[in-house]
Amino acid sequence: MIKPAIPREVSSREVSQDTTNRLAYSFCTLVTDPAEYQEMIDAFAAKGFTSADCEFLHVDNSSENRLDAYAGYNRFLRVAQGRYLILCHQDVLPIHDDRARLDALLDELTRRDPDWGVCGNAGATASGKFAARISDPHTGDTNRGGPFPVRVVSLDENFLVVRGEANLALSHDLTGYHWYGADLCIIADVLGWHAYVIDFHALHKSGGSPDGRFAIRSDIRRKYRRAFRTRWHHVTTRRSIFLSGSPVRAFLARTFPLNWAWRKIRGH
Repeated sequence: MIKPAIPREVSSREVSQDTTNRLAYSFCTLVTDPAEYQEMIDAFAAKGFTSADCEFLHVDNSSENRLDAYAGYNRFLRVAQGRYLILCHQDVLPIHDDRARLDALLDELTRRDPDWGVCGNAGATASGKFAARISDPHTGDTNRGGPFPVRVVSLDENFLVVRGEANLALSHDLTGYHWYGADLCIIADVLGWHAYVIDFHALHKSGGSPDGRFAIRSDIRRKYRRAFRTRWHHVTTRRSIFLSGSPVRAFLARTFPLNWAWRKIRGH
């Protein structure tokens, strides 16, 4: 006899797994140099990020390119158990700031903005200004754009803290190793979450590698040109929604919803 399934109501007051059974931090890294990666693990463990409530996850790309950044970090975002997922390079080291410092910064950020979804140590604001609290070979000890936290629209990929409950992901239709910080911030914005630079000082041993793969800029432009295209979005109630970032087009579509010219710009 087949045992019947027993439904369970999820109460609006039920405590989320995010605050009960989950680990505190998941460090997620694509590894090409195991020795350098171990140095990173040891450095963060010495600053209080221990196995008691932290995990260190990696994709081993040391002998072959098994997963690129978009596919690899999406894998981490699905399987990591931490309340906060730290997507970081293998050559990032904490300097003076420790676990207690990051705990306090994230608590403060949550009080300031309960809708933050991702933060990091360097990024750009909506007006194009640079904000950073980082040390690297190119700029040295950089404290710029504060006071922190600073709300931004993109983040550098060397050190990203993703809020687990935001359920963020990177684009499935992009590949490579660049600009996934910008992509993550765009996805967060679409889902209603915000991005910030915080005052957590770390050393990035590399200044980055702006090689030919920066052609992904064209891929991102092409992807979001399609994603944000002006169009009518049809629904089953037959009350279609006009999607456009242009207030003029939106007004005309509401005023003349059956106008042939506006139906032509649906993007089909």
